[in-house]
Amino acid sequence: MQNRKRIVTWLVGALAVVLFATSASAGGAEVTSGEFEAFAGGIGSYDIDGRAQMVRTPSGKTIVSVVVSGLVPGAIYGSHVHKQACASGDAGVHYSFGHSVPGGALDGSEIWPGPFTANPAGRAVGWTSVGGIAGDDAVSVVIHAPGGAKIACADLS
Repeated sequence: MQNRKRIVTWLVGALAVVLFATSASAGGAEVTSGEFEAFAGGIGSYDIDGRAQMVRTPSGKTIVSVVVSGLVPGAIYGSHVHKQACASGDAGVHYSFGHSVPGGALDGSEIWPGPFTANPAGRAVGWTSVGGIAGDDAVSVVIHAPGGAKIACADLS
């Protein structure tokens, strides 16, 4: 019963992300997305599958969502928007607005759709909304394993 409840919760979250993105793109928002791929030099034996999406809304917000599978059940993963493409220096460093924005992570200047916890099937959904429009150099989303190592990346296009 508990597993069934978790699966339904995950499916509802994923459906909400898809529905929001569809309505956002119809309202003039800029929507970019990409599929996750494991980093070639990543740790462990992750078989990552999933998608990241960024919506820059006309109202001045940036919403980032992550739906991913192939994670270790029960483990907590970090996820951050990065400044470089996945193939460029393993996506470089975290994207930063350079100043604090409502809903921003760390010092208020970053976009983190995590941390999130993988369910018993190794799936997770993460998202965040911040009060600022991400710049053109917010180009990828990285999944970090427990401990911080980069394990997967999605280029946003």
